Amino acid sequence: MTLVTTDRVVFRTALPQGGRLIGMDVGTKTIGLALCDAGWSIASPAHTISRGKFSKDKPVIAAFIAQQQVKGIVIGLPLNLDGSSSPRAQASRAFAHNLADLDLPILLWDERWSTQAVTRTLLEADASRARRDELVDKLAASYILQGAIDGLVAGLE
Repeated sequence: MTLVTTDRVVFRTALPQGGRLIGMDVGTKTIGLALCDAGWSIASPAHTISRGKFSKDKPVIAAFIAQQQVKGIVIGLPLNLDGSSSPRAQASRAFAHNLADLDLPILLWDERWSTQAVTRTLLEADASRARRDELVDKLAASYILQGAIDGLVAGLE
């Protein structure tokens, strides 16, 4: 049974050798993907997948994970501002459990501010609406993954 957790220490213990991680911002229309290096220093935006049926999305995700030699998955958990679970958080949990047979540890990471932070940055950069729509999901995935790896590395110090 694959580990699905919100506990960074438990997730870290499941990856004693470190390794490349994938970050995901799971939306209703798209899934933003980001990757980090095996040493967990920096997250970079990778791709955005248009969502369809999970049975069609999963093989695309699995192939990308295999191609990139990913050792663990970080999925954004969109909690309410007060920290309580939202319907979108439940959907992210279900998404994580549906990926469990990929046999990689999965960390659900609080992403309450990711999309807002990325959108603000893109607005400050004067990106057009079309450009923002193109970039926001994979940049949000990168923001989520960077927060997670920063938290994982801090646990090592």
